[in-house]
Amino acid sequence: MRRALPLVLIALAAPAAAQAVQSRDEALAEDAFQYAAQFAVAPDEAMRRLKAQQDSVPATDAVAREFADRLAGISVEHLPQYRIVVLLTGSEAVSDRSAAGVPVVFRTGAKATHGQAVAAMRRHLIDFRSELPGARGAGYDQRSGEVVLLVTPEDESRLGTEAIRRRAEELGGVPVRVVVNRLIESNMSIGGGEEVVGIDSLTSRNSRCTTGFVVTNGEISAITTAAHCPDQLTYVDAEDGTSTMLPMIGSWGLGYQDVQINGSANSPGPLFYANRGAGSQRRVDTWRNVSSTRAGDFVCHYGVSSGYNCATVELTDYAPPGALCGGPCSPTWVTVRGPSCQTGDSGGPVFSGNVAFGIAKGINRDEAGRCLFYYFMSTDYLPSPWRLLTTGDVISRR
Repeated sequence: MRRALPLVLIALAAPAAAQAVQSRDEALAEDAFQYAAQFAVAPDEAMRRLKAQQDSVPATDAVAREFADRLAGISVEHLPQYRIVVLLTGSEAVSDRSAAGVPVVFRTGAKATHGQAVAAMRRHLIDFRSELPGARGAGYDQRSGEVVLLVTPEDESRLGTEAIRRRAEELGGVPVRVVVNRLIESNMSIGGGEEVVGIDSLTSRNSRCTTGFVVTNGEISAITTAAHCPDQLTYVDAEDGTSTMLPMIGSWGLGYQDVQINGSANSPGPLFYANRGAGSQRRVDTWRNVSSTRAGDFVCHYGVSSGYNCATVELTDYAPPGALCGGPCSPTWVTVRGPSCQTGDSGGPVFSGNVAFGIAKGINRDEAGRCLFYYFMSTDYLPSPWRLLTTGDVISRR
């Protein structure tokens, strides 16, 4: 996808010989500070929960396999207590259990499985858009087992929420929840910027964006950002002002991808800035597959405009509206609750501790610029043969 959207590149995983690198516990502690503030718990409890969030993934993956024919969703609840909720179709009860010290509660009665709902979205999103020309997008809510259809106030006023819901359920054959969305959706882009290092070839304007993670094809290392960044980019060192060219290797921006890879000889390690202002970096130890990403997971992201911030996953299998993916978007994106996201954050890393989740793409905001949610591309969709460079790669070379 090559869009006329001005952006600026500030390399977050660039040369770091003199920078401090956080340990796993230090990285989680930084995220836990934000968690504690949002959910009004003590820092040690926040740390326990974030460790449990990571450690419980193998168990919830096993639950997904065990109940594959009934699974409607897996979500993480934070209030009134921290627990994992598994939503199943049918009425046959399942005994509760625990995973990584976290209660796992089973609920039944869902009308469709996760797979059935996503399949319906893939088949009928074009139908939804033809009947609702102002549709804002659609995603899947693993907490309720519903497809969430975002519609404009104009469509809601013209047709009525209940009529839209009935028609959508008639088309898809799965439960639908209609949400009136008064906001504007776009890629995370903004004109101009203080750290200008790229020129948009279509507008000839200075442009900026955020880099994500270091990747490798097995032979060289490179750096990711969003596909709608300028092709040729330059890293400007914040300390001494020196510049390093980052030539484009490739760009993928159709349907389910929004990623660009630029050459970066000065990125030999799996490092990224989670909090550029603090000056310390994190290592990428591993990544979270999109199939293992749960509603309610607490994730963080960094962007050159909004900085470092954390919030919970809202919708999985999200399809952004219009032609934001060089044409219709696939229901493969993941949304994260606002309000801390701004234009200019495109391409930035989404993570939890030392675990990579994805690359930020777009933002849903109101006319005043306030963010309702942002969404990201899972690192599952990095183009082959490129993959994340991780701590294990560095260890294996020694």
